[in-house]
Amino acid sequence: MKKENLVEIVGLKKYFPVGKNKTLKAVDDVTFNIKRGETFGLVGESGCGKTTCGRTVVGLYKPTEGKIIFDGLDVQSLSGKEKLKFKKRAQIIFQDPYASLDPRMTVGEIIGEGMDVHFNYSKAERREKINKLLSIVGLNHEHGSRFAHELSGGQRQRIGIARALAVEPDFIMCDEPISALDVSIQAQIVNLLIRLQREMGLTYLFISHDLSMVKHISDTIGVMYLGSMVERAPNEKLYSKPLHPYTQALISAIPVPDPDVEDNKEVIKLDGEVPSPINTPSGCKFRTRCRYAKDICKDVVPKLKKIEKDHFVACHLYE
Repeated sequence: MKKENLVEIVGLKKYFPVGKNKTLKAVDDVTFNIKRGETFGLVGESGCGKTTCGRTVVGLYKPTEGKIIFDGLDVQSLSGKEKLKFKKRAQIIFQDPYASLDPRMTVGEIIGEGMDVHFNYSKAERREKINKLLSIVGLNHEHGSRFAHELSGGQRQRIGIARALAVEPDFIMCDEPISALDVSIQAQIVNLLIRLQREMGLTYLFISHDLSMVKHISDTIGVMYLGSMVERAPNEKLYSKPLHPYTQALISAIPVPDPDVEDNKEVIKLDGEVPSPINTPSGCKFRTRCRYAKDICKDVVPKLKKIEKDHFVACHLYE
């Protein structure tokens, strides 16, 4: 049975004015869909616009242009109770599990804050729901009376997950939820997210620069460079047959847990630095670092086009 799209992003742009007559094009004409119950992984170097894209999708930023369709509804047209309902259904897990938690509130107050807005629980029901959520994310009931600074990084991120789950969402934007954690804790958090998705039917937008972890959790992956989507494909297809030169370079840099293979594999090194998002190159944004760059790359912006089933790439090599 074919899954329907829960989230549809069409031509999304998010620009920020910078100084006098300058514009930072953080997200520049990005299109993708997320099927209900699946995970869409969004990857790219720091500063590529993936977090801005995610924050715009869940409504933290207002898009400059483009459409965000959530379960058939145009998010930009929502107001009043419908907008509040969308905020309940679309939640976020932040990158920094300490900065995103109010140090003056107990864990129980943090988790219960959203419940107070969206539900009308009695005190007993509220306490029971908070305790259940703490148990679901692998914490004890007594953690509810503690403050964020008393917990480890992994425990704090579990609180962030419990807070997102408290309002019973359908969709969660995970904004690099493991990047601030110890390596030993990262797999625990990702496996927790996978289990919760399976048990609750959740849909994720998972943003990260860790390609090995994105491969572990994602069904479909989009690769961003300087605000633009350069490749989009199902998980296995992207890793086994990357088409865009930028994707090829990223995947070649993933460590292999076999010393013999790691020593002999080819790592594609990119020349130069990432250009400024305020003053991007003409034509293809990646051309200044691409070993295959041609004359057409200077003048014509490559469009994201279908190369084979479910595999899209924006590159003049495939025209």
